[in-house]
Amino acid sequence: MTTPPGGWLDPEQQRAWLAFIRLQLRITYEMNRQLQADSGLSLADWDVLTALGESAMSVTALATQIGWERSRVSHQTKRMATRGLVEMSLATHDRRVTSVSLTAAGRAALEAAAPGHVELVRSLVFDGLDPAVVRQLAEGLETIFENVLSRGSLPRPPL
Repeated sequence: MTTPPGGWLDPEQQRAWLAFIRLQLRITYEMNRQLQADSGLSLADWDVLTALGESAMSVTALATQIGWERSRVSHQTKRMATRGLVEMSLATHDRRVTSVSLTAAGRAALEAAAPGHVELVRSLVFDGLDPAVVRQLAEGLETIFENVLSRGSLPRPPL
């Protein structure tokens, strides 16, 4: 087996990485289950709705914002459009660009789902953590995210 250029993960790095992977998989499951049960939204729906926020975006910009392949965003938004959650239209400045925006129904679905989602996040992630640990967690995750943005393959999302 070839050794990676930077060497293998040390035991603490491997422990942290495996803990992250377990957490990421389980929390994704729990968030998807909660959203489906409480509001009929999938986690993918939630990701699109929250990313759109107050403004329309091109499919490409939306893909960059949420870190998905453009084709995945296109398929997801088409499914959401058939359910009335988003509207897709050709951009006025370039008819080759598809613009996606929230509909009133999409905004209402987002607002209805938000309290339950926030409660789940609070109970699974933040309950029992000291504020200093939350601050350290935020700083560490922001640093990791910056590494992913600067060394990853997707363009940097707009601010």
